Amino acid sequence: MKDIIIIGLGGFAKEIIWLAEECNRNVIGLLCESVDDVSTEFFGKPVLGIQSTWTDYPDCEFIVGVGSPAIRKLIVSELEEQGKPDYATLIHPSVKMSSTVSVGTGTMICAGCILTVDISIGQHCIFNLNSTVGHEVVIEDYVTVAPIVAMSGNVTIESLVEIGTGAMIRQGLTMHKGSMLGMGGVLTKNMPKYKLYAGNPAKLLKDMSPE
Repeated sequence: MKDIIIIGLGGFAKEIIWLAEECNRNVIGLLCESVDDVSTEFFGKPVLGIQSTWTDYPDCEFIVGVGSPAIRKLIVSELEEQGKPDYATLIHPSVKMSSTVSVGTGTMICAGCILTVDISIGQHCIFNLNSTVGHEVVIEDYVTVAPIVAMSGNVTIESLVEIGTGAMIRQGLTMHKGSMLGMGGVLTKNMPKYKLYAGNPAKLLKDMSPE
């Protein structure tokens, strides 16, 4: 297997270092967004330089260790302006998933998650600790699922959606592009694009800019 380089120096990058180790993958270092962030070491791993230098490592795979869906997409777009990096896909060995689950490249699924049957997961998604996904769920690219999220069957999650810790989603619903469900939210109806909902039942808190 190829060595891995993580993009990003935030708290989630630390979790990805641990996830990679649990998957028996070797992280040789990290890349950061700007020269202002360059340091000698981060969480026991060397900071190799800024992200535009990824082309110096053609024999490595990359993974974007940033929690924000929009920033993750921006970073991937910037990398791909220079070429076609190989991305790592990390699935913790404790994850339970059937053979009918497909997982896109660059996606990270952390310890304790359960994914049942007929599930499609896009590229560069994050599933944090102990989240569950029911049958016939479609999850598009750049989705972030926080810990302990419960997603029922026949749900559609469009790109750039973020789901907060402990949130629950009723069967058959759609979260449209760029929407966000706050921590502990209980979703009982479809969510429009670029809206923030929270509460039980979840209600509109504010509009969110596509920017």
